[in-house]
Amino acid sequence: MNSDSIDLGRQVNIFSDDLRQLHFAELCNALYERELNRLSQKNTTNIGLLQREIGGLKHHIKRAAYNLLQHQAPLDIDIHNASWQHKQAAKCPAKLQEQDKTLAWYNRPFELGVCAAVYVNELGVEHIELDSIDRFDLEEAKLHLNKFGWFNFYGQALADQSDAKTSKTQLIKPSKSCLTAACCGHSWNHKGRSQPRLLTLRELMLSFSINWQTFR
Repeated sequence: MNSDSIDLGRQVNIFSDDLRQLHFAELCNALYERELNRLSQKNTTNIGLLQREIGGLKHHIKRAAYNLLQHQAPLDIDIHNASWQHKQAAKCPAKLQEQDKTLAWYNRPFELGVCAAVYVNELGVEHIELDSIDRFDLEEAKLHLNKFGWFNFYGQALADQSDAKTSKTQLIKPSKSCLTAACCGHSWNHKGRSQPRLLTLRELMLSFSINWQTFR
């Protein structure tokens, strides 16, 4: 673990108030830089929506920074990048998934808003991304994710995707290895491990809702 990382389980309780404030400020700065860069590249003609997003940054960023310092996850924190850190697996853990186990996991009622994980393969670059369940249909054995849309309980995407030739998505059964990869932005290409991706503020907020004991 490098000097910029924090092992929450061992160290968070011994921070002085001054050090807490310093880390909080560094996390906020990193998140502001990330979000302002994202908004500057956003192609939108809805000025009102953009103004609301900018107006809400202060609240969401302070909340995210606070949760990063307080959340008891089995992960470290990179203060300068405001990101979760953990050793990366040699291969994407989603490839070890079995559809029967995915079916068994999702074939039962879930509370809306529960965090889910989606395997994404885009032009040969793989990662696991966090999303949330916002609709659930036991009769038709399908569920809907806030970003990625409908999947059946085997994890197969149901909606037509215009970029299906370049991108593949699959809902996966949550596990420690898969959720760790999603939280840390781990990615892989044909050569193996590749540069981790920075989570969006939305994904970061979703990571705080994970129950690392039950994954529900």
